[in-house]
Amino acid sequence: MLVELNALLLTDLPAASYFAYGVHQRGYVFDARNSSIERVYATDDSVSARVQAHYANPKASLPPAPTAGPTPPSPYPAFDTLPDRRSLFLGLQYSFTRLPEPMPPRVADPRVGHFVDEVWDFTDDRNRTPRQYLVQRWRLEKKDPTAALSEPVKPIVYWIDRNVPEKYRGAVRDGILEWNKAFEKIGFKDAIRVEIQPESADWSTADARHAAVRWFAGTDTPFAIGPVSTDPRTGEILDAAVAIPDSWARGDRRLVREDLNTASLWPAFDAYKTALGYDPRACTLATDALAEAQFGLDLLQERGDIAPDSPEADAFVLASLKEVTMHEIGHTLGLRHNFRASTVYPLDKLSDAEFTRANGLAGSVMDYQPVNLALSGEAQGEYHQSTLGPYDYWAIEYAYKPLDPAGEKQELARIAARGATDPLLAFSSDQESMAGLDPAASQFDFGDDPLAYLDRRFRLSRELWARLEAKQLEPGQPYDVLRRSFDSGLRQTARATQLVTKHVAGISYVRDFAGTGRNPLTPVSPDKQRAALKLLSDAVFSADSFRFSPEFLQRMGIDYLQVDWPNVNPDFSLTARVQSLQAGALGLLLSDTVAARLLESEGKVNGNAQAFRLEELHAALHAAIWSELRTGQDIPLIRRNLQREHANRVATALLRPSATMPADARALLRVEATALRAELVAAQRKPGYSKVAQAHLAQALATLDEALKAPVVRQAI
Repeated sequence: MLVELNALLLTDLPAASYFAYGVHQRGYVFDARNSSIERVYATDDSVSARVQAHYANPKASLPPAPTAGPTPPSPYPAFDTLPDRRSLFLGLQYSFTRLPEPMPPRVADPRVGHFVDEVWDFTDDRNRTPRQYLVQRWRLEKKDPTAALSEPVKPIVYWIDRNVPEKYRGAVRDGILEWNKAFEKIGFKDAIRVEIQPESADWSTADARHAAVRWFAGTDTPFAIGPVSTDPRTGEILDAAVAIPDSWARGDRRLVREDLNTASLWPAFDAYKTALGYDPRACTLATDALAEAQFGLDLLQERGDIAPDSPEADAFVLASLKEVTMHEIGHTLGLRHNFRASTVYPLDKLSDAEFTRANGLAGSVMDYQPVNLALSGEAQGEYHQSTLGPYDYWAIEYAYKPLDPAGEKQELARIAARGATDPLLAFSSDQESMAGLDPAASQFDFGDDPLAYLDRRFRLSRELWARLEAKQLEPGQPYDVLRRSFDSGLRQTARATQLVTKHVAGISYVRDFAGTGRNPLTPVSPDKQRAALKLLSDAVFSADSFRFSPEFLQRMGIDYLQVDWPNVNPDFSLTARVQSLQAGALGLLLSDTVAARLLESEGKVNGNAQAFRLEELHAALHAAIWSELRTGQDIPLIRRNLQREHANRVATALLRPSATMPADARALLRVEATALRAELVAAQRKPGYSKVAQAHLAQALATLDEALKAPVVRQAI
């Protein structure tokens, strides 16, 4: 059969022009004249074609329109590697293959995290909904159905693409084969095999016949991803492709350049995921894992535990690569993220090398896990997750265990119900994490007491800064290492800050069905919320949170060859960095969402008098942010910025309340403004303030006076 492919494939079939605009903010359009089909591969039941697709944008090289102020930094990649931004070539691989005979589907259960295919079944009107959700899984059948342990009829074969550097293939292979442990537990021997694409192969691992792990050049967007193709009738996985960035091949393992902008202190990749459209397989673990690896190596090198470019540093990186490979392979086996898995082990167990080697660091490799760093002087467990967790075995059992069709429904329900009784099987996925409600459903935390872990993370960042401050560079060594490592610690502080804020007005929720004795929604205990606010007050909002010597700040150099002029100021601004961090935390704590949840939670707490109330939050922030009003000490610039941010937010809430602000929240902020005003009036009579501090206090007083006296400006709807 002869098929003419030009009319079908030399078009913008994958809507890449939409992707280029939505993600990269560039108006590229498909250019058929300069596109071509490079090669076609054909077998008896499949055709694969590689297309060199050209996208053009005549205006891409023009400078941006002038603005009144500095151009804000963009979190989006800008195709900076193109020789000419007007011309973009994308290599696209198309595969056409015959669908197999349908295999028996397996119905999904929300208590276990699998990717699903949605099908509509109108044959039974007794069902609550015609929607059915089928687990995405590979076809896996025993050669000998009667044997307790049998090889599969057809194993799952992953090909390591020849573009994966040889020095990393061992770690990638180990990460793939680790999953055989879970399949052995349900009766499959060597369910997964690994092959390496020969150098002489005339076929591409991108075609539909090869599940593959590929390397790609990631400059500013080093995310990993594990997409699959499925049979929509049954959920059968037909093909998979794991892509890992070559950032692991960097000699110094430096992910983040010196052109750090203040916006990046809060996870800037959230904007990138938003532009992509929410997709739980658009996994950002690689980006975050590389940032974690940078922080870990920075601290361990400053301690003298690991020397740069040493075998120990290589082993550290290879262990990180194995972990991210296990994670992405888990996606291609049908498993979703599990962001509650990191809470199943006691925090002190993570310092036990034998325990972490046998059990891992968390209940699942499908979590996003930080580098496991002990405090100085403590025992050190494994740095990275090196094996599967209990949840991974459970999720594989639900999806792949051979079951008698007559009793499959009951057996699946029994398997899923174990999650409510076994704490090692704790599960929450992307929905809970993105909602920002449950502090236990978070990325990059550890242990059964998240606040204790986050306190340790603050302390580790301070340790790194203290070591950098005392560091004497060797003659001829560039100064930019200090700025890079300082910012590495600051990003850790920002991440920890964001996770601590989730405890305030937090809601813990589980996916149980009725009968377990656990309610789906439980407010975080008032004592935990108070402890979280105390931790923020001490580590982020206190007057001593960010104090460094002038000599240290003067040594914050840059890499002049790598810096993107003129968008980067070579001057190091500690105040801008800290202001971004503190403003982000304050914005979350004073948000309408937090206010509404605190007001609502008063009716959900047993013993209403003990509830953590909104007015208590306001009082705690007031005490931490405006401490100099009581002590009479002078107010440095970092503190003035924080106080100004707080006063402006309070004033704005009174002058221009948003449509979502609860009425009680605005009323309490008026009380807060009145109390703060009285303290400002009293503070003006104290002699210890500098002239700029006096002017700052007078300005804050005027801001509150205007807000308290002015009429409300109603927001348009």
